[in-house]
Amino acid sequence: MYALKILTRFAILGLVSFCNSGVAQEAKPFAGLTFHAAPKALPAGAITADWPHFLGPKHDATSSETKLLGIWPAGGPKKIWELTTGEGYACPVFSAGRLVYFHRVDGKETVDCLDPETGRRFWRFDTPVAYQDRYGFSPGPRSSAVIDGDRIYVAGVTALLHCLDLKTGKLLWRRDLTADYQIPQYFFGYGPTPFVWKDRVIVNVGGKARDETSGTCVAAFDKLTGKTLWEVEDTWGASYASPIVATIRGREVALVIAAGDSRPSAGGLLTIDPQTGKVYDRFPWRAKVFESVIAGTPLVVDSTRVYISETYEKGGTLLEFDENLKSKQLWTQRGFGLHWMMPLQIDGHLYGFAGRNPPDTEFKCLEVATGKILWSDDTRFQESGRTQSFFRASLLQAGERIFCLGEDGLLAEFALTPKGTVTKQRVRLFQAASTWTLPALHRGLLYVVHNERDALSGSPARLICYDFRGE
Repeated sequence: MYALKILTRFAILGLVSFCNSGVAQEAKPFAGLTFHAAPKALPAGAITADWPHFLGPKHDATSSETKLLGIWPAGGPKKIWELTTGEGYACPVFSAGRLVYFHRVDGKETVDCLDPETGRRFWRFDTPVAYQDRYGFSPGPRSSAVIDGDRIYVAGVTALLHCLDLKTGKLLWRRDLTADYQIPQYFFGYGPTPFVWKDRVIVNVGGKARDETSGTCVAAFDKLTGKTLWEVEDTWGASYASPIVATIRGREVALVIAAGDSRPSAGGLLTIDPQTGKVYDRFPWRAKVFESVIAGTPLVVDSTRVYISETYEKGGTLLEFDENLKSKQLWTQRGFGLHWMMPLQIDGHLYGFAGRNPPDTEFKCLEVATGKILWSDDTRFQESGRTQSFFRASLLQAGERIFCLGEDGLLAEFALTPKGTVTKQRVRLFQAASTWTLPALHRGLLYVVHNERDALSGSPARLICYDFRGE
C-alpha cells in the first residue's frame, strides 16, 4: 500500500508546472536588478571556493578564500549589483558558475538562478504557497537552497521539497512532506535546510502521527528520484537547524537537531547512521518554555566532541561520544546560548553572539576544554549621536580573517583572541532589521541579504553583491 502511494505521488509530478522550458538559457537582466560596475579581476593565486550550502563549503561558516579586500573604502566595499528580493531569510548559494536564491515573490516560493557577477537571471522556478506566519514575521522560506552537482534541493515554509536541474530549472521531482507526514505549521512554518550526503537527501521532517504521540522525525530520500530510503520515528519534531553529516569516532553520522512545536516542549540531538537510519544516540536538549525553538546547527569540535546550543533556558553544552556513539556531557554553559548562528571555533575557543533578544546579546569567548567564558563584550559604540551594536550577529571566517554582519546591517572585521576582540574596520552597509542571514563568500565577492526595508535609504529587501577582491 505504501509503495502504491509513492508511485501515485510520482505520477502526479508530471502535472506540476514550472516557469521555464527546461532548456539552458542565456542570463538576462530583469526588473528589480541594478548593475553598478564590474568587479576587479581575481588576484593572481587567489584561492576560491564554491558556497553550495548556507553555512558554506565546510558547513561551519568558514571558507578557504584568500586575497580578499584589505582596507575598505570609507563607504564600504564597492557594490557590483543589487536585486530587490521577495520575502524570506534564505542565504544565496553558489556552484558551477551559478547563484541560486530562494524567496517568496507575489505569493509564490521562487527559485532564481543568477549569474554571480552580473545578477542577470538564467531561469526562474516558482510554485504558489498559502502561508501566513502566526507571529507576524515574514511568510517567506526559512531554509536555503542546497546545490549538489547538477541539482538543487529546496524545502519551503509549507514543507514542499523540490529537486530542480541547476542548468535549466526543470523540475526533477517533488515531495509534499506535509501531505506525506502530517507536518504541523510549527511556530514559524517549516524551516530546516536539507542536507545532501552521497546518494541521499537527509531531512528533519518533523511529522506527527494522527494520535500526536509520534511521527516521522527524520527521513532520507534518494536524491535522484525522491524515493524514501529510510525513516526515523520519534516524538521530537522539526527544528530550524540544518542536519549535517560528520565523522565521529571514525564513522560517518548524521547529526540532527530535532525540536518542534509540542506540549511539553521536547527535542534535542539525534545521532543517526545516514546509510540505514539507525539511531545511535538521543540526547534531550530543549528549554521547558513552550514558545522556544532551536535554530543552531551542531558544531563538530573534533572527531569525538560536538557542541549544541539553545538560547531560551539551557544555553550550550559540549558532548563527547564513546566508541558506541553514545554521548555524555562534558560541560554546560547557560551563558553561551546562541539563538541561530553556530559559533566559530578557533584554536580551542568558541566565539559567538549569545543571547535571546537585543539588547541583551553579548559577544563572548568560551574555552572549549572547560566551558568557561573568558570574556564578554556588548559591542556597543557611539556613532551618529546614538548607541549602536551588532546584537545577534553572524560570524564568517575566511583564512585568518574574521568578518561580522550585525543584525541591522553593520559589517566589521575583527581580530579575536582569548584576551578580547579588536574591531579592525567597520562600516554600515544599510540599516535594516532582521538581517539574520549569514553572508556568503564566493570567488572574492561578498553577498549580503537584508530582509526588511532599509531605514536609511527606504530601499526594500535586497540581495547585494560587493567587490571583496584584493588588489
